[in-house]
Amino acid sequence: MSQTQPEHVDVLVVGAGLSGIGAAAQLRSRHPGRTVAVLEARESLGGTWDLFRYPGIRSDSDMFTFGYRWRPWPSDTSLADGPLILDYLRTVAEEYGVDELIRYRHKVVAAAWDSTDQRWTVTVEVSTGSTGGESETRTITTGLLWGCSGYYDYDTGHAPEFPGAERFQGEIVHPQFWPEDLDHTGKKVVVIGSGATAITLVPAMAGETEHVTMLQRSPTYVLNRPARDPLARKLARLPEQVRYPVVRWANILMQVGSYQAFQKWPAWARKYIRSQTVKLVPDHVDVDTHFNPSYDPWDQRLCVVPNADLFKALRSGGASIVTDTIETFDETGIRLTSGEHLDADVIVTATGLKLKPFGGFTMTVDGAEVKLHDTMAYKALMLSDVPNFVFTIGYTNASWTLKADLVSDFVCRMLDHLDRTGQRSFVPRRDQGVGERPFMDFQSGYVLRALDDLPVQGDRAPWLLKQNYLVDVRHIRRGELDDGVLEFA
Repeated sequence: MSQTQPEHVDVLVVGAGLSGIGAAAQLRSRHPGRTVAVLEARESLGGTWDLFRYPGIRSDSDMFTFGYRWRPWPSDTSLADGPLILDYLRTVAEEYGVDELIRYRHKVVAAAWDSTDQRWTVTVEVSTGSTGGESETRTITTGLLWGCSGYYDYDTGHAPEFPGAERFQGEIVHPQFWPEDLDHTGKKVVVIGSGATAITLVPAMAGETEHVTMLQRSPTYVLNRPARDPLARKLARLPEQVRYPVVRWANILMQVGSYQAFQKWPAWARKYIRSQTVKLVPDHVDVDTHFNPSYDPWDQRLCVVPNADLFKALRSGGASIVTDTIETFDETGIRLTSGEHLDADVIVTATGLKLKPFGGFTMTVDGAEVKLHDTMAYKALMLSDVPNFVFTIGYTNASWTLKADLVSDFVCRMLDHLDRTGQRSFVPRRDQGVGERPFMDFQSGYVLRALDDLPVQGDRAPWLLKQNYLVDVRHIRRGELDDGVLEFA
């Protein structure tokens, strides 16, 4: 089935997760006269928070910065679970009428910019069958294309090959594809991994399994945080419009300040984190074996646990932690290089995520393919020489939503600017004198595996990503739009 005349919308948002819902809500609120559509490849909104269904799924960012700046998080819960976050997103979508804009089972496969028409032509694969097996291709044109699908590959997770895995007679599960019918009650479970997913899964399963073991190749820094924000509780009697900004900014300043301090004084940071960990781990767990990473704090993302739940699980005896490497799977579990054997009925491979920037669709500008690694990111929200395309990718050292809100501010300000000046397109032009750096200065495996598929950043503003919300407020929310780098037409 084909269209003779493509539908046109002023702004096309790709993705109905946290970023896309926020983007569409701000467009409806600040630019109500513009036509907007939100394309979502899946059958429901929520993105990551609808996709992941593993036990204990929660945010490791505080909800006062993970919630939108313009829509207060409605409780004093600091580290919320997935269902609470999903309920918040659905509420925001309903309140702002975003739910009426979302087109489900619409997967963007290609986008082509035409400088003559100054618009994008977007090719969309629409699932039409009840089981998703049938589809048709449609096209939509738009003046502004906004990528809000994040950078995770929703179709595949990172799954290294484990020798002997075919011999294991139990169940092997990846957290990204958690089976609804998996019953781990009373079973021996081994969770392979040391990141946020593993650290969430272990305490969530510990009370229901016979035993759960977290098997890590290398340790991660783990910090404890109260599940309910102490400041929010103290200010509970104040009106929400007063309380929320105060608690939000307290969390922002704590995030920015601790990151800067940890980066500037890594030796002190190591000692500080170790001193806090020692207070929480049981005597039989050696801190320097299991909680002493080889890298400095924030070279990879720090993990945060609510109310010391991981450490409580270790204390209770329902969970244990092993730091070793895998020699092979066998019929009944995992044999380690040390010779130890971990018995298992269920093995969870919390081995990480794969990145797929912008949902993996192809882009062309006037017929020339856009190769992401050949582009340079402008303010980490646009690509050099790619007109009228904005993307939302959050911080790695703070809440995702802090950056998502700033990108929304940028887009809404840009639309105001175009209206005032009568211009229709804007594009950052790359200065060949600007040196290149990796897009993310981060040592996590999922980032290192994908660097060749990501844009680069520059060695100076506005091409340099500072990973600092306070700096970005000045440059993105308040900075001049006609800055000599953006070219308008």
